[in-house]
Amino acid sequence: MATCYHQSAFKLISSAFPPSNFHKPNHSIYVSQPLRCNLSLPSKTLVTEPEPVFTSVKSFAPATVANLGPGFDFLGCAVDGIGDFVTLRVDPQVRPGEISISDIDGVGNSAKKLSKNPNWNCAGIAAIAVMKMLNIRSVGLSLSLHKGLPLGSGLGSSAASAAAAAVAVNEIFGSHLSVSDLVLAGLESESKVSGYHADNVAPAIMGGFVLIRSYDPLELIQLKFPNEKDLFFVLVNPEFEAPTKKMRAALPTEITMSQHVWNSSQAGALVASVLQGDLKGLGVALSSDKIVEPTRAPLIPGMEAVKKAAIEAGAFGCTISGAGPTAVAITDDEGKGREIGDRMVDAFMKEGSLKASPMVKRLDRVGARLVSGIPR
Repeated sequence: MATCYHQSAFKLISSAFPPSNFHKPNHSIYVSQPLRCNLSLPSKTLVTEPEPVFTSVKSFAPATVANLGPGFDFLGCAVDGIGDFVTLRVDPQVRPGEISISDIDGVGNSAKKLSKNPNWNCAGIAAIAVMKMLNIRSVGLSLSLHKGLPLGSGLGSSAASAAAAAVAVNEIFGSHLSVSDLVLAGLESESKVSGYHADNVAPAIMGGFVLIRSYDPLELIQLKFPNEKDLFFVLVNPEFEAPTKKMRAALPTEITMSQHVWNSSQAGALVASVLQGDLKGLGVALSSDKIVEPTRAPLIPGMEAVKKAAIEAGAFGCTISGAGPTAVAITDDEGKGREIGDRMVDAFMKEGSLKASPMVKRLDRVGARLVSGIPR
């Protein structure tokens, strides 16, 4: 357990996140006006501690694809249909102002590898951060985590847990916090697990494509992909773990001016392609990273062959999802996506001697949300 009512260190100057009432609010306003918060200015928690409006809630947060090729640490998007669930309840057996993790289950070896100590668990750290922001002193909470995402997969596993927990705590007390509050709570978790980067946790909470314009102050811009356009992600996850910290350690400490110019232009093209719904342009930019992918791909057996196989099979583009080892390709047709996935699986086995499983998923435009709740 952990005490959860210390003063928050964040000054937030964005508009409030309205109550969801079981529905996700519309974030389209943030396409043109970024969310901002200043990390250097201390702020107070809520003056009045809110009372729980639910006795229990269940929340979901989706998988995410970070970096998107040239957008290292500042671009990411949410993926529909896979993610983590958090069930949270008011628990009189837990000391007031504290949280306990009662259960962890799900895919792979999550239950064995993840700690139930909330100070060492992604969901627990984010939940504690939200409780601090809300100034919770008189209620104890019990949290159960269901992992739908494998650990070390490059699909934002830690961010999904953090996002689902942050939303659950906020909702059980009446949804008083803003989107940027929730992202900051998730960032506190991410910083202790894989580094201070929001390209997973921001899209996990907000949905869609998100650009991190700045980290201090934190500024987030949601990029609206046209609703009438079809976008499918082909996600191929090999049986190989690539811890984020290890993959970040492999990155170059210096780059050339030509590499900087190239990646900057590709990131700009990627953003333009998202806003225009230009999948061909998005695929070209996605595949064009000359800084991060070239250092990480050799650490994932068969990755270079997998990318080649995806493009030869008709994908618009292919890259490493986050830190890997999942490879992500994009297409505009679900059936074609399954064919591309099969070719990528074959390449992982042939060139990397790795078994792999494919998925074809749409863009998640909603982000973390309340699934159900029992009112008090």
